[in-house]
Amino acid sequence: MHVVATAGHVDHGKSALVRALTGMEPDRLAEERSRGLTVDLGFAWTELSDHVLAFVDVPGHERFVSNMLAGTGPVAAAMFVVAADEGWQAQSGEHLAALDAFGVRHGLLVVTKADRADPAPVLAQARDRIAATSLGRVHAVAVSARTGEGLDRLRQHLVALADELPEPDRDADVRLWIDRAFTVRGAGTVVTGTLGAGTIGVGEQLRLGTGPRVTVRGLQALGQPRDEVDAVARVAVNLRGVDRGDVRRGDTLLTPGAWEHTREVDVRLRGAKSAEVHRGLVLHVGAAAVAARVRPLGTDTARLALAAPLPLRAGDTGLLRDPGQHRVPAGVDVLDPDPPPLRRRGAARARAAELDERDDAVAAAYVRRHGAVPLSRLRALGWHPPASRVGSFAVDERLLAELPGRAKQEFAAWRAREPLASGLPVRSLRQTLAVPSEVLTAVLPQTGLELRDGVLRDPGSTENLPERIDRAVREVERMLDSCPFHAPEADDLSRLGLGTRELAAAERAGRLLRVARGVVLAPRSLSRARAVLTGLPQPFTVSQARKALDTTRRVAVPLLERLDADGVTRRHDDGTRTLR
Repeated sequence: MHVVATAGHVDHGKSALVRALTGMEPDRLAEERSRGLTVDLGFAWTELSDHVLAFVDVPGHERFVSNMLAGTGPVAAAMFVVAADEGWQAQSGEHLAALDAFGVRHGLLVVTKADRADPAPVLAQARDRIAATSLGRVHAVAVSARTGEGLDRLRQHLVALADELPEPDRDADVRLWIDRAFTVRGAGTVVTGTLGAGTIGVGEQLRLGTGPRVTVRGLQALGQPRDEVDAVARVAVNLRGVDRGDVRRGDTLLTPGAWEHTREVDVRLRGAKSAEVHRGLVLHVGAAAVAARVRPLGTDTARLALAAPLPLRAGDTGLLRDPGQHRVPAGVDVLDPDPPPLRRRGAARARAAELDERDDAVAAAYVRRHGAVPLSRLRALGWHPPASRVGSFAVDERLLAELPGRAKQEFAAWRAREPLASGLPVRSLRQTLAVPSEVLTAVLPQTGLELRDGVLRDPGSTENLPERIDRAVREVERMLDSCPFHAPEADDLSRLGLGTRELAAAERAGRLLRVARGVVLAPRSLSRARAVLTGLPQPFTVSQARKALDTTRRVAVPLLERLDADGVTRRHDDGTRTLR
């Protein structure tokens, strides 16, 4: 399917032309049919040769330009209509300016009502005007919807137009701009739009803008139920999980997690200098219309502050409209949908220079600002990942070069603060350096540090204790040599300068064993205790064990619990124990 939007002044015969081509009535509203005036978007379709062409019929009156823009924004081709008996009119100019601002490159010129006046002068004038826009030189045909004159030739041109339209990316992320929402009895909420890329299937989950996830309950295209619809297509989507009152024109159905919403966006203006446009305008993109404050950056670059968030990507096109003056001052090309803050004097000028570089330089600048960016986020912002990658991240080359040295510096500073610690957890270093673990892990081999069990250590490190701690531990070892189960009292440990950190270091070094808080024995005390307990009648009590070990309950109880935990002894319900 290909989708073509009409464009042109009010009462120039757009709806009559669509009706003649398709045999369908594009005007949906009773008011439209009674007044003969298109107020909102209409839809119809026909088959021509091997193509299905769907038409979005837009209103031509100046009061309904916002409706026209909602129908034209997501469409890649236009059928521009000018009446032979009236010629070029005000809304002809505004509609053409809108197509130019949207960057529409494919179209036809149709001069209608050829039975009422000579179409040649109007055709020549209109072709010249259109040639100066993004549409360029277009094929043109004069027709009469009333008599049928020229319709066969128009159909031939429409087939040729369809042949030249670019192939859509059917595997792309879905972004369906909603141009209509309504309720169907027994089905619930239904939305319609032009699917420009991607594929939607029944049962699939999509996200409604910044709101909830919704489920595709049903699909229709060309009035027929479908299990799946791929681009390009006019599609009606029956949704589960949202009320009609929560959906409005300009909302979007999105592939979950694939799009980023923004309230600030840096753009390049087409058709106007940034200093020439009003500061308060309306941004039209897709079917959305959002108030925007314009801040000039460079000659043709600006920052737009949006009144509502939109799912935009670099490369998107739109237009700025001044509704008060009924004109389109500029088209916009999105350069950066997640721009940096402009806080310092001269920041706007520097930003303009950055935006004036190649498109890939803007993406590189984004990666440079953030250091490391998930590739999925870059894609969500519309950029191709740069060459410098580590796993699933795009990484600034300067950061990649500096990171090993910074990691070594942080490790040295940590070692100075924590001389007794066995090693620095990689998790802590990652938090300090503020880089993803995937990136840090990739550069650690360049640091010369040893990584074991998620902990960084000095190369070839052993658990040697500082001299002061070593002397204190040797004193404890002498005490335990003579009385192996007489654990030093807290005062003894304090006098020796052995606090919690020092004891932990001694335990890591294999010099001491902490069986409980404040209870320290020699590492071999467990095997010695087992040997002593084998001489007791089985089962034995805590009191019997305490006497056999020649110790106190302060030591005996946690020592027995440690033996239980190690599987050396088994504790029974009555509190007695047996050796396993």
